[in-house]
Amino acid sequence: MRVIAGKVKGHRLKSPRDSTRPTTELVRGAIFSILQPVINNQSRVLDLYAGSGALGIEALSRGASWVDFVEHDPKCCATIKENLKRTGFTSQAKVYCCSVSKALTMLSEEYDIILLDPPYSNSSLGKTLSDLFGSPLVGAGSTIVVQHSSHQPLPSALKQFHLVKNRHYGDTCLSIYQQEDAN
Repeated sequence: MRVIAGKVKGHRLKSPRDSTRPTTELVRGAIFSILQPVINNQSRVLDLYAGSGALGIEALSRGASWVDFVEHDPKCCATIKENLKRTGFTSQAKVYCCSVSKALTMLSEEYDIILLDPPYSNSSLGKTLSDLFGSPLVGAGSTIVVQHSSHQPLPSALKQFHLVKNRHYGDTCLSIYQQEDAN
């Protein structure tokens, strides 16, 4: 796996063995094509279910100023830290080695972009999204990207956020939420 664009384009990233489903290059490219209008050098990003950290590192490579990574698996947390060191982004990130539900209660700052890539078998995604959309982590300018199985459709609206884009790539679906009046 490698970074596909930006400052560290081409850098190889380590991926934890057997504990994650890495986002394909095609899907990462699609995510950041969609995010291109909203990502800039002021962007604060939250990468939930971070795995190897590839999505957050891609955001940093493309100009985001800060990324908080949340991952519960200690091996994955170590991999994220190693990937941040390899790419030179250690000073622009923090890794929280805890569950997403715990992170949603600990973190308090608003993010411009929130990336979620939970395991497809995660039966608590609906509750996680409800908790996230009701938290201080999202605001009027936030863009939320949820990567999920196409067999697990998501609602067209959650609290004040509306589904603005939905893209399918095989079994992978991307659902992008924003506040309706934020566009």
